[in-house]
Amino acid sequence: MRSEPQASAYRPERAIESIAVWLASPVAAADFPRATLRFRNDRWAQTVGLASLSDDEWVQHFARFEPLPDNLPEPLALKYHGHQFRVYNPEIGDGRGFLFAQLRDGEGRLLDLGTKGSGVTPYSRTADGRLTLKGAVREILATEMLEALGANTSKTFSVVETGEELERGDEPSPARSAVMVRLSHSHIRIGSFQRLLVEEEPTHMAALVDYCLQHFPGPPPPVDAPGRDEPAVRLMHQVVERMADLAASYMVAGFVHGVLNTDNMNITGESFDYGPWRWLPAWDPGFTAAYFDHAGLYAFGRQPEALHWNCGQFAVALRALVEAEPLLAAINRFGELYMAAIGRRWCWRLGLQSRGPDADAALVAACEKALREEQCEPSAFFHRHRGGREAEGELGEAMAGYTPVEGALDHDYWRENAPESMLIDEVETLWSAIEQRDDWAPLYDKIARLRRMGAAHGEPPVPAGHT
Repeated sequence: MRSEPQASAYRPERAIESIAVWLASPVAAADFPRATLRFRNDRWAQTVGLASLSDDEWVQHFARFEPLPDNLPEPLALKYHGHQFRVYNPEIGDGRGFLFAQLRDGEGRLLDLGTKGSGVTPYSRTADGRLTLKGAVREILATEMLEALGANTSKTFSVVETGEELERGDEPSPARSAVMVRLSHSHIRIGSFQRLLVEEEPTHMAALVDYCLQHFPGPPPPVDAPGRDEPAVRLMHQVVERMADLAASYMVAGFVHGVLNTDNMNITGESFDYGPWRWLPAWDPGFTAAYFDHAGLYAFGRQPEALHWNCGQFAVALRALVEAEPLLAAINRFGELYMAAIGRRWCWRLGLQSRGPDADAALVAACEKALREEQCEPSAFFHRHRGGREAEGELGEAMAGYTPVEGALDHDYWRENAPESMLIDEVETLWSAIEQRDDWAPLYDKIARLRRMGAAHGEPPVPAGHT
């Protein structure tokens, strides 16, 4: 069984203020005409000491954005650039969100409360700074499903409907509006470093490297890594390890993020900012999530390539601080780290004990072959073969030497005929209940079922690249 997130006292933090003068701009939240609380994540609010807030207090902080006690006195819109579908864009930044607060959990981890749909900022350009309610609901579903499947993801913390009618070109309008808050392990992006390179601010880049090493600590580089004592090289190795693990988590989950731009890459390797995501209806490496991804750049099977490419852009930025050779040495670890991560995560989802890199790679290959031939939905495949059961032919041979983890099939979930999934038809059905009848019960029921599925899988893999 998976343990529940542990309760902790409220521990405010303002670490970002040490670098905010050149990393962010103070902003004000929009004044919304209405604030109707739709979702509060008390499961994770308890980890940062906020679950005891009344609903009225919750709305004051997470829709009206009254500062939390002893926390940031005003919101901060972060500055960054980024490659968007491999085209460099210097005219971005937090355009409809901001960093609202920082806290520490019971383990001492630094966490951010960041927003989406909280109003215009200096980086909004021609956009309105708002979020549709449907977009917020989709983000709840993405984060809850990914968390249940062991991915290192941000948590949807709060959704408040705001009473505005939004015009959107890619969905029926006018659309209902919302403001969302996410709990995330940092909002520092690869694009944050890219901006400092373009703006020729190496002193600030060095300070940002130090900030990341201090607040998001990770393991040292291998003992034979060149330049391993350089701060930028240490951070490069940690980011490569984290991104390789993130790519593996997407593949094992059968998840397509859809927009893996460098401004969407958190330096902690935590997945966040969900737009046109999808879960696979069948094992198809060419499956895309974004209707505008005509070239399939971020197709399911190309996600590891995309994250590897993004690591390369991080290395380009860090060239302002160190030579290329030690950075390239870090990037060259990506493939091996990815294969280790996918084997580890694949075994976890099947409830099998790892037998080492070579055997695990053979297992993954056999499973992928079976998935392609059967053309079944991946969640059904993993559910059917949990603990190595019902495996025949080549798949049975690949699983033959594996031992189920203790309690692999103890949960009642594994005795049910069908697993939980997150295909687009169900997402639209859940939204239709809200849009047409203002019926939130199906969504809340789905969240409860996803959390039950997560409990059945047991403790998730520890995210790589952290200490």
